[in-house]
Amino acid sequence: MVKRNRYLEKLTRSMWNGEIKVITGIRRCGKSVLLFELFAEYLHESGVDENSIIKIELDKRRNYKFRNPIVLCEYIESIVQTNSNKQFYLLIDEVQFTQKVVDKENGGIEVTIYDLLNELNGYKNLDVYVTGSNSKGLSSDIATEFRGRATQIHVYPLSFSEYYSAVVGEERAALAQYMLYGGLPHILSLQTESDKKEYLLSLYKELYIKDIVERNGIEREDILNGILDMLASQISSLTNPTNVANSISSMTKEKINSALVSSYIQHIENAFLISTAKRYDVKGKSYFNYPNKYYYTDLGLRNARLNYRQYDEGHIMENIIYNELVLRGYSVDVGVVVDRTKGQNAQKEIDFVVNSADKRIYIQSALRMSEDEKVTAELKSLLLAKDFFKKIIIRMDIPHNFYDENGIFHCNLIDFLLERVELF
Repeated sequence: MVKRNRYLEKLTRSMWNGEIKVITGIRRCGKSVLLFELFAEYLHESGVDENSIIKIELDKRRNYKFRNPIVLCEYIESIVQTNSNKQFYLLIDEVQFTQKVVDKENGGIEVTIYDLLNELNGYKNLDVYVTGSNSKGLSSDIATEFRGRATQIHVYPLSFSEYYSAVVGEERAALAQYMLYGGLPHILSLQTESDKKEYLLSLYKELYIKDIVERNGIEREDILNGILDMLASQISSLTNPTNVANSISSMTKEKINSALVSSYIQHIENAFLISTAKRYDVKGKSYFNYPNKYYYTDLGLRNARLNYRQYDEGHIMENIIYNELVLRGYSVDVGVVVDRTKGQNAQKEIDFVVNSADKRIYIQSALRMSEDEKVTAELKSLLLAKDFFKKIIIRMDIPHNFYDENGIFHCNLIDFLLERVELF
């Protein structure tokens, strides 16, 4: 089992902080294992007995009754009130399966899982932890729904560092597999290429798409599939809902509304399948509305979506770097700088503007830089920033790391992913 130490440490730091711990992330990324196995194991090792850990998995048939939040609340209250001198840990898995219900005993008002969890959180002898696979199912604004009393811990598929800790072997070979099949934990237990492909294809079709369709009442599943195809083929490239709508329209010979596409993209993002990176004007210190870049949360799912037909190492590498930066907790934007040399007024791109509190770095992703034009293009965007923040080019084609004459740090991709270098 991969030790998800980054997330486990966040959980343990948050124990008994007076807030509900909300663990979010794409389905099958390892949230349940983190909470019900790794965290439970930590509690046991810390001396907490099994009877003090209340586990409720809402996707299991035996717990369907607890999808009614009133029934769930009354059950938990019967335990913590009877044993008021004892501390309890409440672990609820897949909380998005709960339903809104009418509380007939209290004026017929409609109550949700948020109302009942806020109520349970008032017990001084209860520490509450929940997982959810859909930001809409939990809330797109968790702080509001939980009245500012929630600690959110977002879990991603395995980072390359976590993945490599399980497979070991030659680093480049492991990275090649990771770039192709991604980091969903179950991939590690599958032995053959065909088993991995079949698993990812099945997961996409039978789980993720059905979730999005059912939770959001999607009427045009064909358009949803078209959007998923477009976003998968356009990772690391600038696009917007209008462009996506026009592309689908040209294929279907049907006028597709860009507002509908924008709504469907939001549903896909709410399901944690993709992330949006907005463009940021480095000098003007403002954001552009469009176009944006869209990155897949897991590259294995992205490749499966395209049936492994479109394998562009450069774009996949950029997507992996973005995911790595985000899971480390950084704020990540796509940088825009203006080149005004020789009478030009052209916008140039810095792949990532990365912020950590009051610190900033710029990062370019470069698969290879063997040609002078490529070197000039990658360097020029960074140099146009004309400030003193650290500038980095992450590359696949160098055996060791170095600073060039412009003070730009050239970093090997594997060293970056295995956290052998300090970014800030």
